[in-house]
Amino acid sequence: MSARSTSVDVDPGRALALGTAGVLTFAYASVLYRVSDVVGVSGRFALVFGGAVLAGVLCGRYLGPRVALGLGVGLLALGGLWYARSIPEGFALLVSVNRFAADVTALLTGLSVLQVVNAGVWAVAFVPAPTFLLWYFAVGRRYALATLSGGSALGLFVLTGDAGAPLTLLGMVGAVGLVGFGDLERHGGGLRGAESVAAVLAAMIVVSLLVSVVPGGASDPILPGGSSGGTLEANLLNAGERVQVLGGISLSPKVRFSVQSEQPAYWRVGAYDRYTGNDWYRTGGVRQFNGSLAEPPGETQPIEQTYRLETELGVMPAAWQPTNVEGPPADRARVTSTGALRPAGALSEGTSYTVRSEVPQASAADLRTAGREYPGPIEERYTQLPASTPERVGQFTTQLTANAESPYQTARVIERWLENNREYSLDVERPEGDVTDSFLFEMDRGYCVYYATAMTTMLRSQGVPARFVVGYTPGEQVSEEKWVVRGFDSHAWVEVYFPDEGWVRFDPTPAGPRRNAEQRSLEDARAASQPNVDIEETNATETPTPQSSAESEANGENGTPEPDTPEEAIENVAGGDPGGDVGGASAGNGGTPAGVRGVAESGAGPTADAGANGSADGTTGESGGLPSLPTPSREGLLLGVIVLGGVLASVHRSDVSKQVYRALWLRRQRSRDPASDVEGAFARLEYLLARDHRNRRPGETPRKYLVAIDAEERAHRVGTIYERARYAGGVSEAEAAEAIDIVEELVAERSRLPNVFGRTF
Repeated sequence: MSARSTSVDVDPGRALALGTAGVLTFAYASVLYRVSDVVGVSGRFALVFGGAVLAGVLCGRYLGPRVALGLGVGLLALGGLWYARSIPEGFALLVSVNRFAADVTALLTGLSVLQVVNAGVWAVAFVPAPTFLLWYFAVGRRYALATLSGGSALGLFVLTGDAGAPLTLLGMVGAVGLVGFGDLERHGGGLRGAESVAAVLAAMIVVSLLVSVVPGGASDPILPGGSSGGTLEANLLNAGERVQVLGGISLSPKVRFSVQSEQPAYWRVGAYDRYTGNDWYRTGGVRQFNGSLAEPPGETQPIEQTYRLETELGVMPAAWQPTNVEGPPADRARVTSTGALRPAGALSEGTSYTVRSEVPQASAADLRTAGREYPGPIEERYTQLPASTPERVGQFTTQLTANAESPYQTARVIERWLENNREYSLDVERPEGDVTDSFLFEMDRGYCVYYATAMTTMLRSQGVPARFVVGYTPGEQVSEEKWVVRGFDSHAWVEVYFPDEGWVRFDPTPAGPRRNAEQRSLEDARAASQPNVDIEETNATETPTPQSSAESEANGENGTPEPDTPEEAIENVAGGDPGGDVGGASAGNGGTPAGVRGVAESGAGPTADAGANGSADGTTGESGGLPSLPTPSREGLLLGVIVLGGVLASVHRSDVSKQVYRALWLRRQRSRDPASDVEGAFARLEYLLARDHRNRRPGETPRKYLVAIDAEERAHRVGTIYERARYAGGVSEAEAAEAIDIVEELVAERSRLPNVFGRTF
């Protein structure tokens, strides 16, 4: 009885088809994993995703396609119902055709999944259906249907803009490879056919990278009020749903609007709640302004502001917290989920509107005793951090605020530490990885977006609800109750939630260097006679001299005036942190925890003598030394592996590797023993003569072969030495060396490669 062979023949087409199915799965699952990581449910997502893959593989062996398709549709429906249960009025959304169609349209035209309410639930609910179907059909050799299942999921994220160019390209390669290798497997193409498909995929990647034809990453959702832009002010002007943390920026000195107000304030535009580690998103939708808005819960001061736009704007600035709006834009105004006013469309130059705001007036004592009894939705939404946030961010913040006895003291310590220990500069390189981690441990300077992002993240790491806010600082005062606001007044700060008081502003950005950068920008614009940098009131106004950080803090430029001052200066800005002594919670107690770069000695803050570019020391803000190489992403590495595999397959298919090996073998012989050396020399001679004449026939002796092709004398000499080594009992080392030398002479004479440095290659 013969033994049964245990070897398994693996069809290369089959193996590569399943491999590219994995590539396609990786492409769309990476988007969903990022979403789940941002909202802190990556573990649950991984469990559901793995279960869907396993179920698809097992069912691919035992279930018919109709049953499996029914299961896939059922998974999608169950996921939709589960998600609907998790959001307010979720079931109303499902039964309302208009609302459902509007939400689908928004997603398909660029609304990021990260802006979806309960995005983590959405990701976990969505992933099982396409994953199960893709692997069911792939295992069952229905490769076109598998491609359709995975490609549909990827296509959705291309349209939402969540799948950037590398992931989109990777998914396209996976889809094409799945169809190509699958078709090859069905028709028995073998290894040569698989090499052809691999070469095509490699060429596809290279061409796509050289000629940018991949969509994604630049979509604009069809939503009321505009889309996001590329810089902080561009986001403001477009009422963006997203604020990107960029590298170096420049801000415009052109006038945006003027404000008639009883006192200055930060003219707030919007707030963002979802932090990804790299940028900010605002979740939730918008609703129609119905004539009035809720007031904050604590003590407030009414402020009426009248705005006149000096250029077209896509936003409606207002002091926090707006309660009423009057004027032409009010009829179609909308309100975001974070309480900001938003126009239905861009407002034209000359538009005026009036806002009544109830500005929080909580004292330092009120905030110190506010406690931690946060409403559940507030705590859940505004303490969110990505699961991938480095642990050292929270550890450092815990050490820094170890003596703080209340959330208010925690906020004050963080605010002061950032203001005193990081320099202000508009010229920075965008960091790799988590922005807050980089700003704390790798950078020593930044601008308002970095300061506000860091403070918000640090507060959230301590369980304190906080959000990232954008808008404009008060601007240039031109009369007792009028301020002119320019593009460079666009700013980012932080709002912290206190029970029974509401949202209170904190601003960790050092005011002196910022004001200095603004002044220089304005002076340069005026010297160059740039248009729209002044209005009638500012033409006769001298450019104000910037204050130092200490003076600015005393006057409330950062929203932190000392309480109970006998006479409040006009520079005091309403609605911010009331300041005051933080007691034993001072960040200076015990020094700063180790491992943090750029810490000022003795608590000294950055100098106010900033350069024109906004750097506190007048430099460009760039660190010396050689530039660091960017770390490749996972998708970039995978694309590189595919390209390398395609190149190797092309080389193997074209027999280049064999030709290279043969060329090296022909031109260089390793010495062993005399008999082996002679045999090797004759084999090389025989290959050389076959290339020039013909191959030696079976049964033809070496001597007859050499005579038949009329070989020259040197070839006959090698043949004689070979016969002696083979049939006469051996040869000497001298004879072996002679044979090798003769063959090398013949090779050199016939070589198509040049002689380099005296040696033939």
